[in-house]
Amino acid sequence: MAKIDPVAITHDGYYKCEVVTTHGHFYHGYHLKVLVPPEVTLFQLENGTIVCRAAAGKPAAQISWTPGGDCHTVEEPLGNDTVTVQSSCCWEDHRVSNVSCSVSHLTGNRSLSIERNSGVQSAVYVKTVHIILPVLIFLVIVVSICLWKIGVCRKCKLKKREANSVAEEDEMQPYASYTEKNNPLYDTVSQVKRSEVLQNEADGLCLHTSYITGI
Repeated sequence: MAKIDPVAITHDGYYKCEVVTTHGHFYHGYHLKVLVPPEVTLFQLENGTIVCRAAAGKPAAQISWTPGGDCHTVEEPLGNDTVTVQSSCCWEDHRVSNVSCSVSHLTGNRSLSIERNSGVQSAVYVKTVHIILPVLIFLVIVVSICLWKIGVCRKCKLKKREANSVAEEDEMQPYASYTEKNNPLYDTVSQVKRSEVLQNEADGLCLHTSYITGI
């Protein structure tokens, strides 16, 4: 009879007992499987997610939730043939105030409960607002500066166009005066106009003289 006390994970394996008698050889084999109960914890994160962890169990534990939610379970094998199972769960329904985590294992089952802390979710919301608000203010300032620069550039371009128009008019006026002075046709028209004025004055003088003589 063999007795192992205390039992450790390293004792896991196949054992064979062999007996030799006058009636022959007799042996019996036995596979020893060492079970390790997991350490179960249940806690809530800052973002409101509730985590149920069954650490260093052999074999891996099974985790379930009441009520069911949006859950994600991962297994992490350890170096001594044990496995840590962690399940993270969240609920969109704010009416869920109490949740339970059930851990099933060959060494026994455990169930833990926790109250959902709505204050944690509020704190996360406030923290998110504090992060987003400065970013929005910065973006508004940048956009305002860009719009101001665009307006200044437009005003500068408009002033340049007006200055160019005035300069073109100033350049055209001397050219027009020079053309009038040096154009023979312009001189002829001027002489005709002067002759007409003198003729009108002479006719007016003659009429005035005739009127006086008649009297």
